[in-house]
Amino acid sequence: MPLALGSRLGTYEILAPLGAGGMGEVYRAKDVRLGRHVALKVLPEALAQDANHLARFEREARTVAGLNHPNIVTLFSVEDDNHIRFLTMELVEGQSLTDLITPGGLPIARVLDLGVAIADALAAAHERGLVHRDLKPANVMVSRDGRVKVLDFGLATLALGKDQLLTQVPTLDGPAFASGMVSGTVPYMAPEQIRAEAVDARADLFALGIVLYELVAGHRPFAGSSVLVESAAILNDAPVSLARLRADVPAELERLVSRCLEKDSRKRAGTAVEVANELRRLRRTLEREAQTPTSEKIASIAVLPFVNRSRDEADEYFSDGLADELLNVLAKIRRLRVAARTSSFHFKGKDTTIAEVGRALQVATVLEGSVRKSGTRVRISVQLVKVEDGYQLWSETYDRTLDDVFAVQDDIAQAVVKELRATLLGEAADSDASREAKAEVAHAAKGRATTPEAHRLFLLARHLYDRGSREDHFKAIEYLKAALAIDRQFALAWAHLAQAYSRVADMGWTSLAEGYARSREAAVQSLTLEPDLAEGHEQLGYIRSLHDWDWRGAESAYARALQLAPANPTILRRAGLLASRMGRHDEAIELTGRAVEQDPLSPAVYHTHARVLEDAGRHAEAEAAYREALELAPRRAATSAFLALAVSWQRRHEEAIAEAMREPEGTWRLWALAIVYQVAGRTKESETALHELTDKYAENGAYQIAEAHAVRGEVDAAFAWLERAYTEQDGGLCSVKSSPYLRSLHGDRRWGEFLRRLGLGPT
Repeated sequence: MPLALGSRLGTYEILAPLGAGGMGEVYRAKDVRLGRHVALKVLPEALAQDANHLARFEREARTVAGLNHPNIVTLFSVEDDNHIRFLTMELVEGQSLTDLITPGGLPIARVLDLGVAIADALAAAHERGLVHRDLKPANVMVSRDGRVKVLDFGLATLALGKDQLLTQVPTLDGPAFASGMVSGTVPYMAPEQIRAEAVDARADLFALGIVLYELVAGHRPFAGSSVLVESAAILNDAPVSLARLRADVPAELERLVSRCLEKDSRKRAGTAVEVANELRRLRRTLEREAQTPTSEKIASIAVLPFVNRSRDEADEYFSDGLADELLNVLAKIRRLRVAARTSSFHFKGKDTTIAEVGRALQVATVLEGSVRKSGTRVRISVQLVKVEDGYQLWSETYDRTLDDVFAVQDDIAQAVVKELRATLLGEAADSDASREAKAEVAHAAKGRATTPEAHRLFLLARHLYDRGSREDHFKAIEYLKAALAIDRQFALAWAHLAQAYSRVADMGWTSLAEGYARSREAAVQSLTLEPDLAEGHEQLGYIRSLHDWDWRGAESAYARALQLAPANPTILRRAGLLASRMGRHDEAIELTGRAVEQDPLSPAVYHTHARVLEDAGRHAEAEAAYREALELAPRRAATSAFLALAVSWQRRHEEAIAEAMREPEGTWRLWALAIVYQVAGRTKESETALHELTDKYAENGAYQIAEAHAVRGEVDAAFAWLERAYTEQDGGLCSVKSSPYLRSLHGDRRWGEFLRRLGLGPT
């Protein structure tokens, strides 16, 4: 029965009703002893009738009361008056989040502020072992001065007995279930809650994803006319992309919400701390953009692969190559952010709208085109389109001979630069702007071919190299050598030849010594011809770090490459890996994070970002990044193995073993199994995996075998395999200083000496 106004409950005078729900009735009350106003919640009668459940409730309520956090409503006491059980809590003067949500959603900045506060509250509770289980807008209050307070932590599973189940739900927003295992409000429940499975903190992250979605869109992601329909939608349906609903939704926010809404809890965002950090990072990014003066703002563009309209399908390498070269030139222009090739070419052959491309890559404009080649004649048609409204900013068609291809590329690049700066940055499109764009394009295009045939062979080599097979790599090398036989001054071809030589060596298709010697010779030649060629400095840094163990030389090369091409995702991720291996974790995470921003659809970039996060001990965030990589490339070598170890660090041993089993490549699968079995206490299985790893892959896996022995505490064997890796110049030794799997060796006198031989000094 509702309490009468003016009546007493213990020492509390009932002043006004505040609300009612499945968890009880809430009143505004005055504590007559202390003279303060509180929120008073009267709990259901069923609670007081079960002594065991009541005792459990009071134990957990004490834990809730211990939550001292600015974004969590404080629980003052649990009291009893004449068999009426009630809670007294901090009174928040304001509105619930339900009242603040508007059709069309809230401003993105407001969404981020609210999201950070809610995620912080969840993180504090999860750290104490408390799962909310009923997070929803009605349980989030915003005070009159803007403070966010989350209500009812832990109470969803406390208010009813273990055997009670509420199956009659009066409204969609009412509580659907409440028991020790199943609890919550249907529209905000995770799939595992609906299935009455075990629930942990990841269920709260699913609910947080729904709340964030609702704040952005103005409505929930899973719709239904009844509880059963809405439950089915949560279990089976994919929500409409937020980017389809609002043009101003940042791609990072879209991805974060999607990760929270993963139906498989193992793929969900790792922790509330991770979600809060991501929201904070995005908020800082938006704040910086808002404060950036017009003179410092940048324009953004994605260059899609050009459509091959030639009669010969084999000419596709030419159309792809022209778009790729144009992309690389534009990427070196100041105040212009260009989506990386991997991400832009992700849309090749797909029926995707310009708006969808723009939102996925978070760019303001898209350049698309077509190429028709016939003999020595070529027609190139291009158009620059604004993502926001589909308006064509600029278009042109060029009918030229192959001798004029370079001039056409320069014309396109100059026109794009002038148009973007005039349209997006408000600069004058005058003769000064034309001269400036021409000079910048000329500088960015350094190192390219001077003859059409050398250029054609170079494009064909790039096409084959990207296909990735052993045969294709060696064919690519032959085409590059043929191009250089025609044009010895072709610096970019020398740089790509250097890349190809190191690649075939890394893959074991030629000896390391031979492959890297040829790679170094080609890289040096590229820089002799063109000292400001970013690709040459990048490859030199790669050789010095992976093969020469010349750490200072590698850092110098990467620093110069970043000066010349600061947005190149390959340079960013390689420089980030080196920084991580040197123990500079914050710098490493910042560099690889920038690579993710530039190339958001690249599995390699996500994998590298995860590696540096794991080196920094941020295992939940590393797990999320590995899962992003696998979402883009499910069969990518090594990623499942590293994911298994990230999961193992979090003590989810059976899940870690299952992930290791999914690794498609033998060396990495057995390496991961040897480690995760050992960490799980299954030493016999670990030993079996290690023996198989040694028997099958000792020739190229010395470093991985050393790590597995170290995790098993077999120190002498680990050092023996490290010595073998040193003799064989195993590239894995780049990671020796930062590897968490070699920590058992750090106290051994041999460790410091081994690091000194590598030029790394003591740990």
